[in-house]
Amino acid sequence: MDFLILFLIYLAICLSCMVVAIKFSRQSQEYFARISHHVIQVIRPVIPQWLQVAVQLALHRLIHRRNSFFLVLHLVLEVVVYGVYSWEVVPYCLELGFRHSILLLPYILLLGKMYFFYLCCTRDPGTISPSNLKQLLKVYTYDGTLYRRDRVCPTCELMKPARSKHCRVCDRCVHRFDHHCVWVNNCVGGLNIRYFLLYLVTLSGMAAAVGTMTKLFLTFPRILFMLGFTLLTFFLLAGYTAFHCYLVMTNQTSNEWYKHKNSCHVDNSWSDKRTWENIYHRGFVANVKEIISPETVQKKIR
Repeated sequence: MDFLILFLIYLAICLSCMVVAIKFSRQSQEYFARISHHVIQVIRPVIPQWLQVAVQLALHRLIHRRNSFFLVLHLVLEVVVYGVYSWEVVPYCLELGFRHSILLLPYILLLGKMYFFYLCCTRDPGTISPSNLKQLLKVYTYDGTLYRRDRVCPTCELMKPARSKHCRVCDRCVHRFDHHCVWVNNCVGGLNIRYFLLYLVTLSGMAAAVGTMTKLFLTFPRILFMLGFTLLTFFLLAGYTAFHCYLVMTNQTSNEWYKHKNSCHVDNSWSDKRTWENIYHRGFVANVKEIISPETVQKKIR
């Protein structure tokens, strides 16, 4: 019972931190930025200059450049979770007479997840280049609000097709840009969004399957805290997956949704709030088909 109470307290604290982080991550970004600035100003005199420079360089490389840190962290966490599951949970389940098909389900989901994870990491998200620019300009029409004609990317020096965006991390313009995902170390765009959605679904299924099997052993400390981690991971992934399913059904990207909700105009320049009509929404079936079979000049949106 002591372990159960400790677990519930641990889970409540983690869930509270998660809710606070989600609620205030964007709404109070400027407020927290000011606080962090004041904190840095206070502690800066007592921190050696070389350490300040090293931390700034490390953070810049970690956040603003492509790197494999989160990719490796993601794999390490999976190794730890599946290690505990294999050496702690599976033997007990076998003793209790669980069917092998049930115990193998997390491993089957792991294989599927690794396949889609590999595709997300390696497949081109839709990089815009001089060779395909003319074709991509014909795929989507400009809505006149978020996307306007004759906009040129100042970095790539290429005309920006509708629904495209320049990724500062990858340093390239991406067709139907959704977001840059640090966990796969790649952009998510028009050509790999389907793999990313399947990756999220299988990853959520993994967390659910491992968590379901693990909850049977609440009296074991190591298993108890792994259960807390898998449950939190599942809640986060399930919510994030549901959000992307909503975007698919309404034919929006994360970039478009964020700009619309925050009244942010194209190219990160702020303007008065305008009414945005999603001209790309063509119905559930057509929207899903567009994700499964990405639009090209041959299958132009009419």
